[in-house]
Amino acid sequence: MSSLRCTITKNPIIFLVDTSTTLNQLKQIHTQLLINGILNDPHLFGQFVASIALNNPINLTYSNRLLDHCHNPTLFTFNSMIRAHCKSSTPHKSFEFYKRILASTHRLSPDNYTFNFLVRSCAQILSLESGMLVHGSVLKHGFDSDPHVQSGLIFMYAEMGCLDSCHKVFDQIPVPDLVCQTAIVSACAKWGEVVLARKLFDEMPVRDLIAWSAMIAGYAQCGLSRKALDLFNLMQIEGVKVNEVSMVSVLSACTHLGALDQGRWAHAYIEKNRLKMTVTLGTALIDMYAKCGDMNKAMEVFRCMRERNVYTWTSVINGLAMNGAGKKCLELFSMMKQAGVRPNEVTFISVLRGCSVVGLVEEGREHFDSMRRVYRIEPQLEHYGCLVDLYGRAGHLDEALNVIDDMPMKPHAGAWGALLNACTIYKNTEMGELASRKLVELEAKNHGAYVLLSNIYADSKEWDKVTDVRQVMKAKGVKKLPGCSAIEVDGEVHEFFVGDESHPRYNEIEFMLGEISRRLKLAGYVANTKPVLFDIEEEEKEDALCKHSEKIAIAFGLISLKQHQPISIVKNLRVCWDCHDVTMMISKIFDREITVRDRNRFHHFKDGQCSCKGYCTRIRDTIMILLVCSFKKQSSSSSSNSGSDENSSEKPAIILKVVDPPEPKIVVIMAGDEKPSFLAMPAVSSTICRCDHQV
Repeated sequence: MSSLRCTITKNPIIFLVDTSTTLNQLKQIHTQLLINGILNDPHLFGQFVASIALNNPINLTYSNRLLDHCHNPTLFTFNSMIRAHCKSSTPHKSFEFYKRILASTHRLSPDNYTFNFLVRSCAQILSLESGMLVHGSVLKHGFDSDPHVQSGLIFMYAEMGCLDSCHKVFDQIPVPDLVCQTAIVSACAKWGEVVLARKLFDEMPVRDLIAWSAMIAGYAQCGLSRKALDLFNLMQIEGVKVNEVSMVSVLSACTHLGALDQGRWAHAYIEKNRLKMTVTLGTALIDMYAKCGDMNKAMEVFRCMRERNVYTWTSVINGLAMNGAGKKCLELFSMMKQAGVRPNEVTFISVLRGCSVVGLVEEGREHFDSMRRVYRIEPQLEHYGCLVDLYGRAGHLDEALNVIDDMPMKPHAGAWGALLNACTIYKNTEMGELASRKLVELEAKNHGAYVLLSNIYADSKEWDKVTDVRQVMKAKGVKKLPGCSAIEVDGEVHEFFVGDESHPRYNEIEFMLGEISRRLKLAGYVANTKPVLFDIEEEEKEDALCKHSEKIAIAFGLISLKQHQPISIVKNLRVCWDCHDVTMMISKIFDREITVRDRNRFHHFKDGQCSCKGYCTRIRDTIMILLVCSFKKQSSSSSSNSGSDENSSEKPAIILKVVDPPEPKIVVIMAGDEKPSFLAMPAVSSTICRCDHQV
C-alpha cells in the first residue's frame, strides 16, 4: 500500500471534510466518526487527519492535536502531515513528524514521498544545512534515483541559489525525465544562466507548460524581455495553453519594454481564454499599464478587481507617482487606509515618490514620520533616499544633507545620488562635489556620479575640471552607459542608441530629424547646450544633442505611426533638459501626444505642455537672467496716456524669467526700486529701450 495514496476506501463521513469546512463543522464530523467507531481503524484515522490537514491550513493545528491522540499512526498519516506543513506557513514543523517516523515503535521507515515533501520544506525555510542533511538521508535510504526526489532536490538547491549543486544532482541522473529536465531549466533560468537554460530547453523532446513558463520567466527576470516575448509567440504557434504564471511573466516583459500594444494583446488573450483574474495576475496587469503610461486603463483594471491586496494597492499608487499624479497618489493612499489595508514598506516608497514629483514637502515628511509613529515600520535606506530626493527636488539642499547626516545607518548610494542630482539642478558645486565623492566611495564604477558632477562643472564652464573628471573615469575604467530609447510600432519594439544610424529606415529618420530641426527653429527654438560636456563650438553641441536616442525614436515614431496615434518612448536614462523642451515643442508643432518613460518617471507631452508642469526643470528657468538692459518705466500718472513720454524715465534694469507652473512670469528689477515689477512678456518687450547684453 502506498504511503501517500491509501487504498482503503474513504468513509463517506470523511468525504464531508473539504476546503470550506469550518472548525465547528469539523468537530461535528469528528464526533460522528467517534460514535461510529470508525477512527479505530488506523488507516481511516490517517485519512481523516490527512483530510483535515491538506484541505484547509487553518485547521492544521486541529489535525496536529488529533494525531497526538493516535497510538499507532501510519506512514501515510505522517507523510500527509509533512506534506501539509511544507505548504503552510510553518514548514519547519515537517521535521518533527520525520523524527517521529524514525522514532516509531512500529518499525516505520521513510519512503520517497517522505523525502519529496521534506526537500520542499527545506526549500521553504531556505536552510542549506537542513537541505544537505535531508540529501544525506536520501542517499542513506536509497531514494536518490527516484525522479520525484531528484527533481525536488534540484528545486531545493535552486531556491537556495546553489546552482552548482543543481547541476551535480542533474548530472547524476542517467535518463532524466520531463520533471527533472523542467527543474534544471527552471533553476538555470532563475539564476541567470539563460543561455544554458535555453540549450536544455531546446533539447527537451517534450516541453510542458511549466518548462515554457520557466524559460519565459527566466528571460523576463534577466531583462531579456524581447526574447521572452519571442518565446511566448513560439509557445502560441506550438499550441501550448497558457496559464496565469506564464501571463505574469509575459506582462512583466511588456512592462520592461514599454510595449503597450503587446500588453494590450496579452490582456485581450486573458479575457478571451477566460483565465482567472487572480490578485497576482491583476496586479501584474495594473503594473504593466501604469509603467507603459496608460494610467486610465490601470485604474480601470484596479476598479474591476474583486480582490485586492497590499501589492495591488501599492502597484497603482506607484503608477500614479511615476506618471506625475502626486495628489491622486495620496488620495488613493487615503482610500487604501480607509479600506483597512495596512501599507507596507514598499507602499511608503511609492507615497514618498508621489510627494516628490509634485513638491509636496510637508506632506511627504508627515508620511515619512507616520511610518514609525503609526505603523511601527522602521524606515529603511530606500525611504531615506526618497526623503533626500523630496527635499532636494524642492531646493532644500541643507535639509536634504541633514537627512543624510542623521540617518541611523550608513547612507547608501541612492541618498547621495539624490543629493547630487539636486545639486546639479540647483547649481550647488560645493555640495555636489561632496555628494559625488561620497557616491564614488560607495560605488567606484557608478558612471552617474561622474556624469552629474561633470554637468555641474560644464554648466559653470569649468572645462578643466570636466576634463579631470573624464580622465578619472578613464583611469578607473568607468564607462558612461549609452542612452537607449525604445518605441513600439505594430507590435514590434525598435531600440535606438545615441547617434545610432543602424536602423534600416535611418535615411527616413534623418530626413525627419532635419524637418523637426527646421520647424523648431521657425518656432524660435534655441538648443540648450549646457549638458554637452565638451568645450566645443555651439553648432557641434547642437548636432550632438540632435542625435540623442529619444529624439531619434520620436522621429521614427513620426514617420511610422498614423497621425492620431500617440508616440510612447521608454528611455534607460533620465531625459535631459534640452530633449524635454524639444519634446514639448514637437508635441505642439506636430500635434502629437508623446509619452516618455525615463529612469525616474513619466513625462506626458501634449499641446506644448508636460505633465511634470516644468517641476523637473523649473529651477533652470527660474534663475535664468534674460537681459541686462535699459528699461523705460512709466509713472502711474502717465499710464492712462500711453502715447506720452513726458513722465517716463530710462533706468538700468535686469530682467529675469521666472517659471512657476503653470503660469510664467517676467520680473524686472530696476535701479533705485525697492520692489521688483512683475509684467507680461509683451509689456516687457515694448518698454525695453536698449539691450546692453544677454547673459
